[in-house]
Amino acid sequence: MQEKILEGKKYGMMMLIGLIVLSLLSIVVLIYGIACDSVFLGIISMIMFVVSMIMFAGLKVLRPQEALVLTLFGNYVGTLKGPGFFYVNPFCTALNPAKNTSLSQSGDVKNEGIIATPLGKQNINFESTGNRISLKVMTLNNARQKINDVLGNPVEIGIAVTWRIVDTAKAVFNVDNYKEFLSLMCDTALRDIVRIYPYDVAENVDTTGDGKADDGSLRGSSTVVAQRIKDKIQNSVAEAGIEIIDARITYLAYAPEIAAAMLQRQQASAIIDARKMIVDGAVGMVQMALAKLNEEKIVDLDDERKAAMVSNLLVVLCGNKDAQPIVNSGSLY
Repeated sequence: MQEKILEGKKYGMMMLIGLIVLSLLSIVVLIYGIACDSVFLGIISMIMFVVSMIMFAGLKVLRPQEALVLTLFGNYVGTLKGPGFFYVNPFCTALNPAKNTSLSQSGDVKNEGIIATPLGKQNINFESTGNRISLKVMTLNNARQKINDVLGNPVEIGIAVTWRIVDTAKAVFNVDNYKEFLSLMCDTALRDIVRIYPYDVAENVDTTGDGKADDGSLRGSSTVVAQRIKDKIQNSVAEAGIEIIDARITYLAYAPEIAAAMLQRQQASAIIDARKMIVDGAVGMVQMALAKLNEEKIVDLDDERKAAMVSNLLVVLCGNKDAQPIVNSGSLY
C-alpha cells in the first residue's frame, strides 16, 4: 500500500460559508412555506437542511504535522497532510488503528473541532481526536527488560527510541496497530543485540561476527550497541512506514539477583589491579635503593642481608598499615 496525498482540498472555508448560507436559506424557505401554506416548500427546506448537516461532516481541520488517512466505503482514498481547512467527501472516514493505544511515549494529537452553526455552537466533529495521525517526532520509552548477555549473566536494560511516521498508508494498512508493532519490534531487537555482548569486556568473545575476539561490551560500547539496535529496529518497522531517528540506552545494570555477586567481583578485580600496581612500584623502589647503596658504597651487603632488606622494604611498601620502625643501636651483625 503506497501513500497517496490528496492535493487541492483546501477550500474548507468556502464550503463552510456556503453550508451556513444553505442552512439559513433552508430556514427562510421553511418560514416562507409555512406562510404560503406550501407543503412542497416545507419538504424542500427540510431536504436542504439535512443535506447541509450531512455536508458539514466533510470539513476537516489539520494543524502542522498532522495527517488524516481517509477511506470511502472500505477503499483507500488518500491522505490529507499539512495545516489547513479542508473539505472532502462527507462519507469519507478517517482511520487510526492506534488511537486508543497508550504506551510510554510522547503524546499524540488531542483536539476536537467546534463550529458555529445556525443552531448555535455544535461539536460537528471535524475528525475525532484519536483519528488524527501525528507526523511529529515522538519518543518511545519501553519498559526495562531482563536479558541474558553473551556470558549468560542476566542484565536489566532499557532504551528510548525516537521515531516518526513517514508513510501513513503503510502505518494504517500494513500492520494492525503501528504503536504496538513498534513496541514489540523494539523489544525483539533489543534482545537480539544485547545477547551478543557481555556486560563488561570479556576474553574470547566476538561481538562483531568477524571470528576474532574484541573489546566490545554493553557498558563500554554503548554507542555502538545503540546504533546496532537502531538499525535492527529500522529493518523491522520499515514495512509499517516508520522511520527510526535514534535509539539510546537509558538504563543498564546487572539483575538484582546477581548484582551483589558482580559487585564483589568488580571490587576484587579492582583490588587485584591496585595490588599489582603497588607491587610493581615497590619492586622498582627496592631495585633503585639497592642500586643506589651499591653505587655510593654506603654499605656492603651480602646476599643474606640483601634478602632481608628486600623483604623488609616490600613489607613496608606493600602493607596496608604504616610500618612501626625498630631502631637497632648495636652492631651491623
